[in-house]
Formats: sequence, structure tokens, C-alpha cells
Amino acid sequence: MLIIGIAGGTGSGKTTVVRKLKKLLKPEDIVVIPQDSYYKDSSGLTPEQKAVHNFDHPNSIDFDLLISHLKKLKSGESVEQPVYSYITCSRSTTETVHVEPATIIIVEGILIFTSEELRKMFDVLVFVDADADDRLGRVIARDIVERGKDVEWVLRRYQQTVKPMHLQFIEPSKRYADIIVPQGGHNTVAINVLAAMIEKSLKGQKSV
Repeated sequence: MLIIGIAGGTGSGKTTVVRKLKKLLKPEDIVVIPQDSYYKDSSGLTPEQKAVHNFDHPNSIDFDLLISHLKKLKSGESVEQPVYSYITCSRSTTETVHVEPATIIIVEGILIFTSEELRKMFDVLVFVDADADDRLGRVIARDIVERGKDVEWVLRRYQQTVKPMHLQFIEPSKRYADIIVPQGGHNTVAINVLAAMIEKSLKGQKSV
């Protein structure tokens, strides 16, 4: 089993990198654990508090549960991954996603390198890098389409939380990376190199 952490700023192209890796490797051998599923439940907040909720601070993530689930998968046990809604800022009490162990486990999210305990569980640490303007453009498009927000709301949130949290927590975590992928999911060469390295690591494990 190989556990890979893929971090990077909001809109950097992490999901695209993961999708391309799955095409280059065997999709049936890969399980993706998104950090976004492990946001702490904030359903008790008022509508006003939800409107300014900070999704980009490490305290917003239930790292204890994420680490616990990763340990279970590593030991061959299945887990019930939470389902989180950005719209309601809540974790579902009736729905989960059943996840079985796999040869390759990819943990993906903006803040995963900020937890030392979680970092130590990764065999490979990958940071997906992208220019701030490119990231902002993707964030605007995503939040309008997927989360029903308008441009004014997205820009205000970007200035108030996304940008300062990126500079305080996410950008500094790049120093932990074994591999940095510039230009996000558009960097085919870097993604091919990463896929080749993963295959080599797996072969090395099997030969031990």
C-alpha cells in the first residue's frame, strides 16, 4: 500500500492532478480521500456566521477522524467517510460513503500538510502549485457553479479568508513536499513523472 498526500491552494488543480493520475495508473487500485469530507460540523451556526465561515483554517478540519480512518484503511479495514455540505456547513447524520482499502490511497486537500501526524503517514507528499490569478479564476467558476455563490461573494471571501489563510498556512506547507507540480493539472510532464514514481515505489514494496 502506498499513501500519497496531495496538497495545494484552493483552485490550484489538485483534483485535476488526481483525475489524470487515475487515468495513468489503474483506477481500481486507487482510493481518494478528500479532506473536504472531514470538515467539522457547523450546523449550529447562525446564517450570519455560516456566511463568513472560514473553511481555510486548520481548525476547521476534523483531523482526528481523518487520521483514524487512514489508520484503519492502512490496516486493511473499511471506513465510513463523512458527507459534508458547503451549503449548510453541516455533516450528514444519515449518509456516509463506504470506502474499502486499496493499493494506492490518495489524500487530497488544501490543509493536509499542516498536520504533522497526518504528514508522517504519507509515503509521498505532493504540492500542486499555481499562480494566484489562475487559482482565483478557478475558485470563482467553481463557487458560482457548484455552490450557488455570486462573484461579489467569492471575491469578498477570497480577500477575507482564502488569501490570508493561503499565505499563513498553505503556502508555507509547500516546504514539506517531496514533489512540487507547477501549473497544476496542466503540467503533463510532472504528472507523468509522478505516476512513474508511484509505480516504481509499488514495485519496490512488492519486491521486499
